[in-house]
Amino acid sequence: MTVAVEGVLLSDYYYWLMHGLIESNWLGMVIYTGVATHITVLSVTLYLHRHMAHRSLQLSTALQHFFRFWLWLTTGMITKEWISIHRKHHAKCETKDDPHSPWINGLSNILFLGAEAYRSEAGRDATISQYSSGAPEDWIERRIYSCYPALGVVLLLVIDLVFFGILGLTVWAVQMLWIPFWAAGVVNGIGHYWGYRNFECSDAATNIFPLGFLIGGEELHNNHHTYPNSAKFSRKPWEFDLGWFWIRLFELLGLAKALSISPIAHQVPGKCVMDKEAAWAIVNDRFRVMARYGKHVVLPLLKEERRAADRKKRWLFVRAKKILCSDDFLLDLRSRERIRELVNVSAKIKTIYELRLSLQRISTNRIDDVDQLLEFLSRWCAEAEETGIEVLEKFVEELRTYSIPTRLNG
Repeated sequence: MTVAVEGVLLSDYYYWLMHGLIESNWLGMVIYTGVATHITVLSVTLYLHRHMAHRSLQLSTALQHFFRFWLWLTTGMITKEWISIHRKHHAKCETKDDPHSPWINGLSNILFLGAEAYRSEAGRDATISQYSSGAPEDWIERRIYSCYPALGVVLLLVIDLVFFGILGLTVWAVQMLWIPFWAAGVVNGIGHYWGYRNFECSDAATNIFPLGFLIGGEELHNNHHTYPNSAKFSRKPWEFDLGWFWIRLFELLGLAKALSISPIAHQVPGKCVMDKEAAWAIVNDRFRVMARYGKHVVLPLLKEERRAADRKKRWLFVRAKKILCSDDFLLDLRSRERIRELVNVSAKIKTIYELRLSLQRISTNRIDDVDQLLEFLSRWCAEAEETGIEVLEKFVEELRTYSIPTRLNG
């Protein structure tokens, strides 16, 4: 028997509770959840990360307000807290002061409890006061977003329940878990522990996957840590940064502008002098220079020495480029011992390894005086040429072609 209450059947109430107002099917809910979580990802990578934390991207006022509202609605995160924690992460990366380093806190702790690490750091007033420069302080931020961060996610729960019925609770749960897992967990955890590295930046950041779809390009974490002020995260032809796709689209619509995408260095064919322009260009593009050293010096020499080595020693050369080009803090005891064996087996490998360590000074110990920098690089080039190693001589020729655009010289 169906009971009527003020003209509405109780069976109707039950139907609305179970199915919501739009009577969506499973496919519809999956599509909605995918679109909604993707907008949340864009809000994090474009607004919080590239626009606010690193100032590599300029967004229109309307787009900024939309992303701020959406983050309040779907995550409850406060802009000032997020950018402060992220900036501190870059400043203190892989140290005990890093808010979420898997090397310090353990991979499983960051992967599954990354949101807890975020909340813990957000409670440190010193972090917020030191790293929150430029965070929004307008009326809506002070009176609503910062004062009532939980109100947005509660409102989202109500919206999901109204539209999808009881299954809206599942939709809401996915939305609540998306950023804590993918951003706080996967990017901050796996992105500093497992993956491939295009550049030997001064921390353990890796590229998780070359196609940045799920997290809007944040998968290319090694590229980002190498060039943190670049609005574009992809570096290799086969890499794809979905966030950059949206930036280009917003640029066409007049809603965004990329302020920086790459180092200012370039190469001038035929240039054969190590001058001040070359020195500044090399230090500006120091990580790519070191990557090219690995590819054009270390790798071909390893192949040559492997062919000439005794059969019992050839195993030492297998995948040796990775350990010879890695920062010392990323090497375990076995890798260090293998390096010692390699340099004992081959005088040439010892030479290029020691020269790599010397050249790495431009990335680990920045030299800000141009005359001192030029003297260091000129001396390094002369020492490399004196070795008589062909791949080193060619690399020196390449270094001398570096320059900076004429418009920046004066």
